[in-house]
Amino acid sequence: MRHDLLSTIAGGFLVLEGIGIAVLAVMQAGAIFGGDTAVIDTALALLVLTVICAAAVVAFGVAVMRGRSWGRSGGIVTQLLILAIALGAATGAYAHPLLGLELAVPAIITFVLLVAAARKSAKAEGASPDAP
Repeated sequence: MRHDLLSTIAGGFLVLEGIGIAVLAVMQAGAIFGGDTAVIDTALALLVLTVICAAAVVAFGVAVMRGRSWGRSGGIVTQLLILAIALGAATGAYAHPLLGLELAVPAIITFVLLVAAARKSAKAEGASPDAP
């Protein structure tokens, strides 16, 4: 499959999100080693899940850049999950609307890029992107 600019940009956004999640993992590790956690087992489990998530999102990004459909699918699901987190951040009990917006805007942009890349790929392969 040939590389196109749209897939490269969408994949780049996913890689950046994965790096952001990795930074979150480093912050979690700092909290663990700094003794800033109530339950160490839970904190370690969350750290492991965060590292796995970061690796998966980076893998989705690389796959999108290489034109792999599984990367686009995983990336779209990731954006929907980020939008759910953004909604919770903006409207939850301890709401931070600006934080919700900061999470939602890149997720929406990446979602649109991924859908556009999927449609372009379907057209390039001769399939109708609107077919059921």
